[in-house]
Formats: sequence, C-alpha cells, structure tokens
Amino acid sequence: MSFIIENIATLKDRIRAAAEFSGRNPNEIKLLLATKTVSASNIITALETGETLIGENKVQEIKEKFEKLKVISHQTHFIGHLQTNKVKEVTKYADCIQSVDRLELAEKLQKRLEFEDRTIDVFIQVNTSYEESKFGISPENALIFAKEVKQLDRLNIKGLMTIGLFSAETEKVRKCFQLLKNIQLSMLDKDLSVHDLSMGMSNDLETAIEEGSTIIRVGTAIFGKRPYPDSYYWNDKIETNPQE
Repeated sequence: MSFIIENIATLKDRIRAAAEFSGRNPNEIKLLLATKTVSASNIITALETGETLIGENKVQEIKEKFEKLKVISHQTHFIGHLQTNKVKEVTKYADCIQSVDRLELAEKLQKRLEFEDRTIDVFIQVNTSYEESKFGISPENALIFAKEVKQLDRLNIKGLMTIGLFSAETEKVRKCFQLLKNIQLSMLDKDLSVHDLSMGMSNDLETAIEEGSTIIRVGTAIFGKRPYPDSYYWNDKIETNPQE
C-alpha cells in the first residue's frame, strides 16, 4: 500500500506549508485519518507511518475493525452523527466523540458513562454553514449549549468541530472557519476548555489552518475514492428507536 504512505507524506507537506504560511507551528496541527469504508489493513499501513488518530462515521465500522486495530497504538474519534440509540455501543470503542450537538445526546452519554464509571472527551459540533443538510448546534446557541454540557461531569469538552461549506469559493468556506474560531474565543473567555478546533478536510485544509484549525480530517486524499457518495455516511436526521 505504498500509495497510502506517499499520500500521507504529500498531505503532511501541505499541512506544513500552510502552517508556515500562517506563521504557525506545524506541530500544533494533528492529522486525523478519516477511515470510513477503509479496511483495517489499510488503516494499519497508515498508522505505521507514525500517525495516531483515526475517525469513524459509523458505530458498526468501529466495532468491526476494533479487534484488528488493537495491534497498533492509536486513538479513535467518532466523527459522524451519533444517534442516541447508539450511545451504549460507541462508548465501548471511541476515545473521543466529535459530534455532540444536542442536549438529549449529551445527557444520554452522561447517563451511560455514569453506569460505566468513566469519562470521555467530546467536541461540540457547530453548523457554521447554516445548511439544513448538516448536523450541529447553531452558532447562536453554541455557547449556551457548551455551558450545559460543562455541567455533565462525565463529558470532558476538548474542542469544537465543524464541516465547512462545500464550495469552490474559498472566502465563503473561510467564513465558516472564522465563525468557529470566534465561537471558540468567546467560550475560552467563559472558562470553557475548547482548545482544539477540528475543521478542514482535503479540499480546504489550507484555509482551515489559516483560521486556526488544530485537527484536519482527511480520508479520500489518503486512501482513495470511496465506493459511495458522502451522503451515504451521514445517518438520516430521523432517529429510529431513540429510547434504546
């Protein structure tokens, strides 16, 4: 799988160049390998380059790959929309959940983690593009929501996550990232520990880095084109059996 190794090297060069252009330290920016549909063997190849962070969109995929990936040190972040009826499963396998976007979900996580007597790191997902097709708390409600989550002692707020506008117009995409950065600053001012910004993917990582991203999520630029469109990997907004 030499193409994976080559693609990671190319990507790291892009991250380094963008950081230097922005006057930032490249070591401040982590690469998260977005591994939806990627086989465990290909993920291991990528992790053997020294990367340590992977992100999955579906709980079922985390479960299927968990045992095979135990052979190499890494952290798994859940980056997809999390239905409340999947909370019990995701806490078994994920080290961090980047898509906390509503109080019902946060409270379900709190209850489950109380039962397990443990804590978990979380990011608050914000819909900075205001698109109905995207998940995330609205920017206007993000600060209030973060204060509510802070009251849940089993959830450790580590940062904010967003998906930028899918657009070829860089400045429109930039506004999404600038908005998340401004929300971060307002939260830090209120003693909320949102030190990480998870924003930017293969098409817009340079812009995201310029605006302060600390975690870049990249999949296809490393592992190649996926067999289904991106819409396949985002669960429908209508939850089934939410009481489970």
